[in-house]
Order: sequence, then structure tokens, then C-alpha cells
Amino acid sequence: MRTIEWKNGKVKIIDQTQLPHRLKFLYLRTPGEVVKAIKSMKIRGAPALGVAAAFGCVLGSSKLGEATRKLIDSRPTAVNIKWAVDRMLRVARAGKGLPALKLKELLLKEALLIAEEDVETNQRIGLHGARLIKSGMNILTVCNAGALATVDYGTALGVIRTAFELGRKIHVYAAETRPRLQGARLTAWELKRLRIPFTLITDNMIGYFMQKGLIDLVITGADRIARNGDTANKIGTYSAAVLAKGHGVTFYVAAPTSTIDLSIRSGKQIVIEERDPSEVMKIGDERIAPKGIKVLNPAFDITPAKYITGIITEKGIFRPSGIKKS
Repeated sequence: MRTIEWKNGKVKIIDQTQLPHRLKFLYLRTPGEVVKAIKSMKIRGAPALGVAAAFGCVLGSSKLGEATRKLIDSRPTAVNIKWAVDRMLRVARAGKGLPALKLKELLLKEALLIAEEDVETNQRIGLHGARLIKSGMNILTVCNAGALATVDYGTALGVIRTAFELGRKIHVYAAETRPRLQGARLTAWELKRLRIPFTLITDNMIGYFMQKGLIDLVITGADRIARNGDTANKIGTYSAAVLAKGHGVTFYVAAPTSTIDLSIRSGKQIVIEERDPSEVMKIGDERIAPKGIKVLNPAFDITPAKYITGIITEKGIFRPSGIKKS
């Protein structure tokens, strides 16, 4: 089952806001609908967002400039959106002067290629990363970096999945990931479907389990990696990395090379998306905080390279200092 695919002239996605209670598919017909789905997190995860942006360019091929601007602005932290849009624009420039229908066909061919490459890339990430996992290990993951964050298979969860499929006896701790609960809603849903043994914990339990010696390895995904290896990922990742360093637990980031942004020197240059305060005020539809209070809701944080043991890509595993070579 794919998170996103092209179906009969429309973009078919899993509505991730409905999980785990309901598996619902949406069909997006315009670039505006793609942008809306991205902003509302009906589709999310850096690699999946890149593919969504590519398909959005196909839907908006008649007004490509307008479509690409809105797609790039939809979620500023995830570099894969701009990466995919830039790739689609190169194809459009190469096809300049073609009839509108031929140009759309050319763009669709490229978007489908990006989608297929994503699956192959994730599987290679899984094979490289699985070398780090031995039977008996307890692995922590933050947010959701599984099939739902990609076209299929996953990055951080893809590493875990590969190790499990290779016969490693492992156990996963999935952090719930406030405020959108991607760990509780999405990672738990995926792990259950894959029959991988796991336990759901709250974000503020991570230190407790590390102190007890119950976590051997941390693997997370990434939304943008700077040239020096600093990494933006879901809020709470930095805290987990600091705790891991303090307890001697190795901390790895799993991401495709398309998530590496060589145009920025460090994490200080990464724009952090600020989301609606209501996400913190509520769990689901239920308000949990008093009205009229100040709320901040950064969606991501930056984990400095010094806390990262290695970065797992489709080309191999690199130390943050060697990421430029990937």
C-alpha cells in the first residue's frame, strides 16, 4: 500500500489525519488541493512531501510558476519539496515550447520516476542501516519515518523493518511525539501492521528508559540536513539526542541524500515552521488547556551534528563531518 500515487489523472494519498482509526484515501485534482493537504498534514514526511510536490507540478503544469511558489511555501522546513520542484522545473525548461499536453506528459514521467526512486532509495537505506542492528536490541524512534512518511517502506522505520525481515529479534520504543502524536497514531499503526514488537511511550519517558539501560540505539528521520550535518527533525528529536549522548546511546539519522541541503552551512540557517497554537491546546478535538493563554508551537528542532553518531543514506552510512561526500 502506497502513501501517495498517481491514479487516473489525480493524486491519491492516504489521509494521515484519520489514522489509526480509519484508513481513508483522498484524490487531489489541483495543485491547490495538494498544497492544502500538505499544510493540513493529510500527507507529511519529507520524502512523501517531495513526491506530492512533484505531482502538484503535474496538476499545475498550465500555470507552473504559480503552482511551484505555493508548493515551496507550503511547509518551509522540509527541503524535499524544493528539491522536487527544482527537478520538475528543469524538466519543464527542457521541454519549453512543447504543446501543453506533451509538457504535462513529460512532467508526469519525471514525477513517476521520483516516486519510484523514493521506494528504491528507502530500501537501500534499510539495507545499509540494518547492519547497525543486532538481535536483542531495543531501538527508539521519534515521530514517524516509516512508509507513511515516504512513498513506501520508510527511512528510519525502513531500517528497523529491514532488520526485522532479516530475522533480527528486536524491540522498538515509539515516542508519541506531541503535539500531533505521529508516533502514537502513525508509527504504532505501522509497527502493528508489520508485527514488529514495540512499546509506545510518551516523549518525556525517553530519559527514564535510557537511564534504565533499556534503549540501545536511536534512529530518527530528517526533514533537512545542513552541510555540517546539523539536522532538522520533528520537535523533540534534539532532546532525545542530548539524552542519548548523556547515556552513551548511539544516535543515527536515516534520510535520503535529497534531504541534504548543501546550500546551507549549518542548522542555524534552517527555517523552523511555526504551526497553529491550537495543536498544543488540544488532543484531537478535545481542548486540554485554558483559553486565552500564550502558546508556542515550533514543528521542528535542530540536532547539532555533535550529537549524531552517523547519517544513514542510500549511499551508505556517513559521519556528519563526511556528509558532503555522500
